[in-house]
Amino acid sequence: MIPSFVRALSLVLILSPLHAEPVTIRHEEISVKAAFPMPVIKVPVFPKKDFVVTEYGAKESGDCSSSIEQAIAACHEAGGGRVVIPEGKWLTGKVHFRSNVNLHLEKGATLLFSDDPADYLPAVQSSWEGFECFNYSPLIYAFDCENVAITGGGKIEAEMGTWKEWSGRPPAHMEALKKLYTMASTNVPVIERQMAVGENHLRPQFIQFNRCRNVLIEDITIRNSPFWTIHLLLCDSVVVRGLDIHAHGHNNDGIDPEMTRNLLVENCRFDQGDDAIAIKSGSNQDGWRLGVPTENIVIRGCTVIEGHQLVAIGSELSAGIRNVHVRDCRFVNEKYQPMNLLFIKTNHRRGGFVENIHMENIEAGRVRQSVLGIETDVLYQWKNLVPTYEERITKISGIHVSNIKVAETGIPFRIEGDKREPVTDVTLDGISIGRARGKKNDYVNAKDVKETNVRIGELVAGDKKKK
Repeated sequence: MIPSFVRALSLVLILSPLHAEPVTIRHEEISVKAAFPMPVIKVPVFPKKDFVVTEYGAKESGDCSSSIEQAIAACHEAGGGRVVIPEGKWLTGKVHFRSNVNLHLEKGATLLFSDDPADYLPAVQSSWEGFECFNYSPLIYAFDCENVAITGGGKIEAEMGTWKEWSGRPPAHMEALKKLYTMASTNVPVIERQMAVGENHLRPQFIQFNRCRNVLIEDITIRNSPFWTIHLLLCDSVVVRGLDIHAHGHNNDGIDPEMTRNLLVENCRFDQGDDAIAIKSGSNQDGWRLGVPTENIVIRGCTVIEGHQLVAIGSELSAGIRNVHVRDCRFVNEKYQPMNLLFIKTNHRRGGFVENIHMENIEAGRVRQSVLGIETDVLYQWKNLVPTYEERITKISGIHVSNIKVAETGIPFRIEGDKREPVTDVTLDGISIGRARGKKNDYVNAKDVKETNVRIGELVAGDKKKK
């Protein structure tokens, strides 16, 4: 069930070089009910002016990159409107936004993105797993824009040949990641972190809105992704709703908000090769330097076909994450076993904090590991690849999970805290589990954990997790 919300319109005046009079940009103001005070979210309502890419030379038989670029420029210079992708299949390379532009894909339209890395050069300011750098352009990219949107009943799709080849993480790629880690750890200026060279092969995100304000992504279908599917980096005031995402490549999270605030995700369908939603806030020194917490996130009414987690928090969380409310979501694939519903992960290099996290009204079938998992020593391959330049422990508190219905789990509640900063203030209420494997819970370095109305139909000795 989706709670009602209030919508209103505000006005912003901008000056256009093609108009003597100011152009009016309106905003839809969305008030969202949450477990914490949630600021009003603004998304743009664009002028009723269309810039159809065929009017700028786009043909289904060729590369439409230049035509789309020209249409975006004309739309921006005219004060805003829609850049329209009509019905048909249209081939393109990178698409770069400018302010006050709505990329609108009509029903029956497919925007198909090349897998030629040369189409995503020159390098742009981006990030990779929490470290800022210059890398291949995301396939759809906006930097320091306001009033931007992707809408319509159409589809965007990524060709995957090269990106699949790059996803294996061979030695040259791993050396590049070690180099980026070292540069970030020693505060090398971001402009000097040029990663789109040689065989570094850092795959770009599909969609990245970077340092943008007033963003709307609505009603589109997304198929495939080189890396993270939708990356919201240092954004403010974002609505993502009505999406249908299927991306089963390596690291194919559905949505990655990172150092982003005031975000609503609702009524989306996720079918992912990694997490459905992964909430982040930068890695180590870069997260501390930028110092912008991810906060005020509401996720509601979403369905998950496949995904490692419904929501993961971390492990890139060095600037802190707070005020997250996940509600009224469900896994609908009875044959698929997600790892966890809510998984919070960090390590001794991250620092930051996680606080005031709420998950409620969630349904799932079989869950491989837990309803709630918290781990504080997650380093994956990095444990022995790179040194620890500075230790900072993550403070985790105020985790609230309620009204959950699951057919089967491993250990339902797992907390592996750090003894230097135990996890505190965890409430588990109204949770119904048909069958649990191993034991009821496993708490290490955790304080003030309260279980109420937890019902487990059958507790099976021994851990029979699928290998």
